[in-house]
Amino acid sequence: MNREESKKMTNLAIKVLEDKKAEDIRVIDIGEVSILADYFIIASGSNRSQIQALADNVEEQLGRAGLALKQIEGYDNANWVLLDFGDIIVHVFDKENRLFYDLERIWRDGKQVSLFEFTGNNKE
Repeated sequence: MNREESKKMTNLAIKVLEDKKAEDIRVIDIGEVSILADYFIIASGSNRSQIQALADNVEEQLGRAGLALKQIEGYDNANWVLLDFGDIIVHVFDKENRLFYDLERIWRDGKQVSLFEFTGNNKE
């Protein structure tokens, strides 16, 4: 997938997360600091059911758009669900584990990207 396609799929994932009321959605552009992916999307859910629903909806909508899920981790416990789509990796946390793992700090060499850059919404 090229960079422009990655950006489109990231935008779609953000919209799906917003539609399902994910909290504190962040995007980190890691394309220049890692070969893992172009973008990390990080979001929080309020409970196990919501976190699983967020993961399910992201998987379904990105799948419909032609992006296959390569791997999923943490779904059963749902305190940190990782969805690996190759160039996009979506992390859905509960609040406690998001604070504990602090991916925003760990990946601070990446560029935090405003959601506005993807969605055109002025919601941060």
